[in-house]
Amino acid sequence: MTRQRAVQRAILLVLALGNFDSAIAGPADIPSGRTWINPIDIDYRYNFEQMNDGISYRTGADPAIVRYGDDFFLFQTLADGYWQSHDLVHWQFTKPDHWPFDSVVAPATLVADGKLFLMQSAVSQRPLMYSTDPAHGKWQFWTRQLPPVPGAVFEGSPVPAGSLPPGPTDPGLFADNDGKVYLYWGSSDTYPLHGAQIDLKTADAAEGEGKRLAFVTKPQVFLSLDRAHHGWERFGQDHTAGDKPSYIEGSWMNRHGDTYYYQYAAPGTEYNVYATGVYTGKSPLGPFTYAPYNPLGYKPGGYVTGAGHGSTFQDAYGNYWNTGTAWVGINWRFERRIDMFPAGFHADGQMWVDTRFGDFPQVMPDHALREGESTFSGWMLLSYRKAASASGSLAGHDPSTVTDEDPRTFWVAQRNAPGQTLTVDLGGPRTVRAVQVNYADYQSGRFGDAPDLITQFKLEGSLDGKSWKPLADWSKENRDHANAYVELAEAARVRFVRYVHVHVGAKNLAIADLRVFGRADGVPPAAPLLVSAHRHADTRDADIAWKPVAGAVGYNVRWGLKADRLHFTYQRFADQPTTLTLRSLNTGVHYVVAVEAFDENGVSGLSQVLSF
Repeated sequence: MTRQRAVQRAILLVLALGNFDSAIAGPADIPSGRTWINPIDIDYRYNFEQMNDGISYRTGADPAIVRYGDDFFLFQTLADGYWQSHDLVHWQFTKPDHWPFDSVVAPATLVADGKLFLMQSAVSQRPLMYSTDPAHGKWQFWTRQLPPVPGAVFEGSPVPAGSLPPGPTDPGLFADNDGKVYLYWGSSDTYPLHGAQIDLKTADAAEGEGKRLAFVTKPQVFLSLDRAHHGWERFGQDHTAGDKPSYIEGSWMNRHGDTYYYQYAAPGTEYNVYATGVYTGKSPLGPFTYAPYNPLGYKPGGYVTGAGHGSTFQDAYGNYWNTGTAWVGINWRFERRIDMFPAGFHADGQMWVDTRFGDFPQVMPDHALREGESTFSGWMLLSYRKAASASGSLAGHDPSTVTDEDPRTFWVAQRNAPGQTLTVDLGGPRTVRAVQVNYADYQSGRFGDAPDLITQFKLEGSLDGKSWKPLADWSKENRDHANAYVELAEAARVRFVRYVHVHVGAKNLAIADLRVFGRADGVPPAAPLLVSAHRHADTRDADIAWKPVAGAVGYNVRWGLKADRLHFTYQRFADQPTTLTLRSLNTGVHYVVAVEAFDENGVSGLSQVLSF
């Protein structure tokens, strides 16, 4: 069968199924308290690294989520602690009794021998921590000093040919089914990623923190970037930085069946295209083969952008999830947040991560997901480009920016004082189900944890802008919420949504976006007409064009290797051009693409599918 004939048959199959994957909506009956949204709502910590420069911002990055016992534990860069959850929806920060003085960057986690291990990124020898009671913050040193990486030079030294750079940076730990443990590491725009088997000396527990761990094998070179053939490994906004060096980092390993999935991050955290890639092999140390369906986790469009450098894990029902790092970049290029997406494996071994509607409310399942079952709630964005007003604003930071779906523009109140208000007019009565209040740090003047770093506010709704009713009351909240997600106790029929300020710990009250979700009263939009899909002479790039749909709020450009595996999504809003240049493609790989429209009423079916 020719490739063209195969693609035609796949297209007919999708059409016969009624645009199956596109038409999937969220669950009809959504249990209360089971929805969540990206960025995940945790109390992100204020960074201290630029405190002497007066640069203040909250951040979260490089998430490693691991299940230990019946709970999940989330570790991230520079938090001086970690978060615990029983359901992956509600997270509580835990302050540990022991922690590295210089904190933890790009952490690696491992459950082995009944213990939870934690390793920090390093360019010299550092301790390995462990706990058997992380729920209560009890940690000890498994060893005070990890062994030096064989063949690596000391920090600050030149790296001659045949030597390794200092490490292990951005480590990843993996225990195979036979109990053998492996370490993977690397973070560089010059050097490749490495891996080796290590001996944790679990039989020597009686030696306490003086155990001398060892490398069992010499470090092996795993992989380097190949930007000439992997378009998504190019740096810059939408991969447009030309020949500027890219970073490869963030190792993570999973085994599924008899295949090992070695995941890594590229091309760098500073732009919208930070992504996760994967190589596969039949041994924990390779050799590994590049997966043609890369990038694996990729979210270049929408409110939340970036999905690189995270972890892949299973929940209590066996569902897979992939976490990543989203880019904010208002105050500092490494100002970031954490996101999480459904993931899994097809029967033929293809790994996938679903970022479609990844910054709209999702439903955390209480069962094993069926093949093709979506976690998208079906609650649509009601606030895009809607009129907004405020009790007062600083010059240059008016309230119109709180509905533009851009985390790098923001409203700043004239005063950070109780009673300040921010109101969004939805343009007519809507059924509101959830609100996300995304704060910005504008000259916040905070550089570490403090008791007054809490977020308190109220939400009110109105049909006429005069008579108001309460929607939610967080005036007694005792945690900080840089990205506060409020699922309403019951659906509210309102036209106006008003934020009423109580307290934030920052010097200024600044809100990037007040995002409102629910449904309007109409029918979903018609499917778009896909006009063309044209590959460039440089086959890492392609142009996609479609006809606009009347009344659409936005579009999802979806592509993949097969018509029933459109796992890549680039979200665009309707006030952007209905053309898109994809620069994330792999040479020698054929793709298919389709487009869907969405508005406040729902999601259209898919357009026709074109190959390119």
